[in-house]
Amino acid sequence: MTDEQQIRVAVNGYGVIGKRVADAVALQEDMELAGVADVTADWRARMATSKGFALYAADPDRAPAMRAAGFEVTRGLDDLLGSADIVVDCTPKKVAARNVETYREKGIRFIVHGGEKHEVTGHSFVAEANYTSAIGRDSTRVVSCNTTSIVRTLTTLKVAGLLGSARGTLLRRATDPWESHLGGIMNTLVPEPEIPSHQGPDAQSVDPDLDVITMAVKVPQTLAHLHYWSVRMPRMASRDEVLEAFRASSRIALIKMSDGLGALNAVKEMMADFGRPNDSLYEVALWEDMLKVEGDELFYAYMVDNQAIVIPETIDAIRALTGAEHDGSASIARTNAAIGVGAFTTT
Repeated sequence: MTDEQQIRVAVNGYGVIGKRVADAVALQEDMELAGVADVTADWRARMATSKGFALYAADPDRAPAMRAAGFEVTRGLDDLLGSADIVVDCTPKKVAARNVETYREKGIRFIVHGGEKHEVTGHSFVAEANYTSAIGRDSTRVVSCNTTSIVRTLTTLKVAGLLGSARGTLLRRATDPWESHLGGIMNTLVPEPEIPSHQGPDAQSVDPDLDVITMAVKVPQTLAHLHYWSVRMPRMASRDEVLEAFRASSRIALIKMSDGLGALNAVKEMMADFGRPNDSLYEVALWEDMLKVEGDELFYAYMVDNQAIVIPETIDAIRALTGAEHDGSASIARTNAAIGVGAFTTT
């Protein structure tokens, strides 16, 4: 890629993540949305076309039904891939792994997300931790929402020399809000059957040096995830030093219960008031006034918006894979400015 060329991005799958990726790509000055591919013929596809996005049939067999529903279907997925520099796969879990064979045959760079295993690409991505290692690769996996938050926060502590070992408990939302009528859990809690839960080893796929163990439980709500962390620091540190370390990351937002942000719903409401599309919280929202330091032990809690946190990472991964930007901090700043990361503060 040259500085003058826009990166042409294809999005395969226009669901919870896909629609947010497409919107974010459309806001980048150095990117152009080549189109979106899907198999639906309902309101979701109508949202794509209403925004002027070119719609492609991800499965040729679905094209007639999509056209019968009144959609102008440009052509098929192969045509979309042929017109793009890179494809972001936002299809459901395990579907992307099957699509990889097609991407490799077409010789197109691709990004999958955290529902797939690390082995699918051999590389897992969080911008602040390992942007450089993704430059020029043919593929990467943007890790899951929870893993993204873990790597962001622990990397910030690591850079500041404040990370020894980390132990986290995750309270995980049961399902996506728009699917609440289809399933989920009610009046119970469902622990993940193994310790560590999968998020800790997944974080180590980004940074093998992390000493991290996680435990997780599904809870009967759909707003966001909630994490509690206990970190053993390699030395004594003050509370102010820890807070300054977290402030060094543009993708960690310090919030306060004393500002009325005492629960997940309050933070989501604030995102709506700030005019964030889909009430998106791209940052890790970490409670400043809950954070506690006892000697060399650090305790804190934060909120993770599973529908939004991976969006800025995906945009940065596009630049890294295509080699359009070799400076990770420059890409992060550019992405942040385009979609409004860090544009709110309560402290």
